[in-house]
Amino acid sequence: MGRWRYFTQHALTGEVLHPALPLSEVEFGNELNGPGSFTASLAPKWVKANAATLQPGIAYIYAEADRMLRWGGLIWDASPEGGTYKVEAAGWSSYLSRRHDHHGNLRGRGPYVNQDPCKVIRDIWAYAQEQPDGDLGVVVDATTSDAKVGTPAEPWASHWYETPVLGDLVDDLVSEDGSPQYSNACHFQSNGTIRRRIVLGYPRLGARRTDISFTSGVNIIDSPPVRYSGDEYANTVISTGSGEGTATRFAVDSVRDGRLRMESVLALPTVNGNDVLGRRAAADRKRRQIMGQVEQITVRDHPAAPLGSWQIGDDVQVAVHNEWVSYTGWARITADSYQPSEASDQATLTLQRADSFHYGSPGSV
Repeated sequence: MGRWRYFTQHALTGEVLHPALPLSEVEFGNELNGPGSFTASLAPKWVKANAATLQPGIAYIYAEADRMLRWGGLIWDASPEGGTYKVEAAGWSSYLSRRHDHHGNLRGRGPYVNQDPCKVIRDIWAYAQEQPDGDLGVVVDATTSDAKVGTPAEPWASHWYETPVLGDLVDDLVSEDGSPQYSNACHFQSNGTIRRRIVLGYPRLGARRTDISFTSGVNIIDSPPVRYSGDEYANTVISTGSGEGTATRFAVDSVRDGRLRMESVLALPTVNGNDVLGRRAAADRKRRQIMGQVEQITVRDHPAAPLGSWQIGDDVQVAVHNEWVSYTGWARITADSYQPSEASDQATLTLQRADSFHYGSPGSV
């Protein structure tokens, strides 16, 4: 891995405030449907000369290695803590937590009826960035989805008198099953400027990766536990679809597998066909019958999966072999956290079991 560089940029003018900050104890990463975070320390001897370039509300901060941007976001806190000066930042989407719709319906863009939530997310960002001193230069992907928000009876609306937080509006739009998903990213463009981006994915973010893998004794450097839990297990799935009362669509998929009967309900209020409902119930039952999950691994830079070779949402193959278990399975990366150091760069990955292999375009980050 190349040497790391951390630099700051003025949020309004684009001027580079400091080309190479002498930071230590750096840790940063991205997450699914969230801004991700950045933390670091500045030694007391460097504070006087550099504190002005780390002011909240003014500066962006970036992490770069191998001439590639690995992370970027807004500084939210910079203050003394103990014997060091602590710096905290978060990705671009964190900005929406400090912005409100005070015009109503995103200044007339809404209300929305049967609208793609990807469109509403782009409108939220457009509204935020059209206000004076509110333009971060963030570009939201042109991804479209089959999901819908708002009905003729109950349109999706944002009322000015409630002063809704824009970040909360986005969170609501990505919270439902089957909704689009997002993460934050940035990269250098050919002209040397920085592109700040919200990566939108549908039907889910990321891709199934067969070109990288994580294996104990190769690039996994800790001994992660494999969790076997009956909380999510089911061999019978009861699925409900559209309709009300006795007119509700209904399907049950059940198998006898030598375990106690365990049931789970799958509510799909927009599904109109019993055949589709049955297939979805069968798929959910098969998913719930699989037990065993690795929730977190710490990995080192290695040709099997160089640091930065994955993106949030990717499914990767994970093999854990230790004195307790021998496990191999597919896992989805929902968050990462890089810990650069002079000795050895490494990253901690937060994982979920990969149960679905339906992907949108992974895009380039």
